[in-house]
Amino acid sequence: MEVILKEDVATLGSRGDVVKVAEGYGRNFLLPRKLAIEATKANKTVIDQMKASAVRRSAGEKVEAEALAKQYEAVSVEFTRKTGEKDHLFGSVTSADIAEALEKKGFNADRRKIQLEEPLKSLGEFDVPIRLHRDVTARFKVIVKKEPGE
Repeated sequence: MEVILKEDVATLGSRGDVVKVAEGYGRNFLLPRKLAIEATKANKTVIDQMKASAVRRSAGEKVEAEALAKQYEAVSVEFTRKTGEKDHLFGSVTSADIAEALEKKGFNADRRKIQLEEPLKSLGEFDVPIRLHRDVTARFKVIVKKEPGE
């Protein structure tokens, strides 16, 4: 089945791309979530118009993302966790924890945009990337400290 992507899909392509996908994936996932439309001649002309507007919108979003990236550079988030032997954490600090802490500081952060390869399981200072736009990735500090009294 051929579909035209209306939004960027991480493993498939970007907005406006015409891609071949399995019938089930298209009908059960992409179409109901309005991530894609079927590739017909009429839809292809509509998509050409959507691409032009998307280019304009993307340029504006990129400028906003670059300004937001500068704000993220100055941010640091602290967590205190219980530790065991050799300062190994009980539990971990996940992207959801980080997103929640960023929201408390006034940032609207989606946990899926925080690019942690794996949850933080040790004490220290970490440089964590967050993807604000397709072309803009900012970094901020996450500090994990030992809970007092241990």
